[in-house]
Amino acid sequence: MALDQCALDSELRRENGLLAASGVSLRLERRGQSLVLRGPLPCRRGGGSFPVQRISLGLPATAAGLIQARRHLRRIQQQLLQQRFDWQAWSRPSSPATSEPPTVSTEAVLEQFEASFFADPRRRRHPAGSRSTWQGAYLPYLRRLLAAATNQQQPLDPDLFLQVLESYPAASRSRQQCGTALGALGRQLGVSLAEDWGERAGGYGLHQAQFRQLPSDGDVQALVARIPNPAWRLAYGLMATYGLRNHEVFFCDLSSLSPGGDRVLRVLPSSKTGEHQVWPFHPEWVEHFELPKLVEAADALPAVRTDLARTTLQQVGRRVAEQFRRYDLPITPYDLRHAWAVRTIHIGLPDTVAARMMGHSVTIHTRTYHHWITRRDQQQAVDAALARRRVA
Repeated sequence: MALDQCALDSELRRENGLLAASGVSLRLERRGQSLVLRGPLPCRRGGGSFPVQRISLGLPATAAGLIQARRHLRRIQQQLLQQRFDWQAWSRPSSPATSEPPTVSTEAVLEQFEASFFADPRRRRHPAGSRSTWQGAYLPYLRRLLAAATNQQQPLDPDLFLQVLESYPAASRSRQQCGTALGALGRQLGVSLAEDWGERAGGYGLHQAQFRQLPSDGDVQALVARIPNPAWRLAYGLMATYGLRNHEVFFCDLSSLSPGGDRVLRVLPSSKTGEHQVWPFHPEWVEHFELPKLVEAADALPAVRTDLARTTLQQVGRRVAEQFRRYDLPITPYDLRHAWAVRTIHIGLPDTVAARMMGHSVTIHTRTYHHWITRRDQQQAVDAALARRRVA
């Protein structure tokens, strides 16, 4: 992601100040639209002297380039300390205009894309969620693409991108996530993806086979009795009543469940999509699932590691899914979330409000719940037409 010249220069000054304070003599510089490293380096002709020299890193003067440049600097510093620095490994000889471009290793492609991913200011606002998204929704698909390129000795061209995308089942969540991940990589590499890439990658959401799997309100209320552990019953009740993601159960401000509270939960900024508020549907389920107990005892929820320095949101969510399987529940945690969303549609809550409560965009909300939203809108139109007919 490009920084303007002043912002990049300011960031370089800050970076170099930190290097100086830590006793490192190497520096990073911008020369035109490229980044270079400068500092005392072994003389190219030998002799044991260390004159100040520059290394062209071959990186653009962007936020992503700066992240990669920091990695190169650390690597060079380590090589200097271990007396393993070799100019040949860091030289970038000029090539005739007609020669083949240098081959970029799949590892380098992944490193550069990862740097770009985390350099996005929107992702820096929610680092825990970004790490979870990278690990679960990007990295597996990028690795499959790069493994295919290595195994088949094939370049990263549109045909290979399409081949990997279509290795996932149609209308599956994994295919949609693969389309998002590979689409982002393709844009960065300048790969011209298929014109119908979006259509080929689509299909995430509740397709026809899943419509029948959503539990009714009666099922949701009854199934909690199959959970013997009181702490996990409360976790189940939170997801059912508030439509929370698996991990969000453990990243909420529950103080509103105290006596006299408004019962509006605040999902904390450390969650996947950042802070948002969510209302209970149905409100009476707060009492049905005995959720006020959550503020009566600090350890009311299951003992799950939530220190994001030692775990990830994805691992926290996986614990919840494992418990549902352990108790042999006929539904998944996300069935509770989808059922909550459909409940808000039937109630008539505006889609923009429901999407905000669920912590995703209106586009995702509309695409995922298209079936029920369409049915609601059509029913409203039919009801309005019949009302006009009665008046006439």
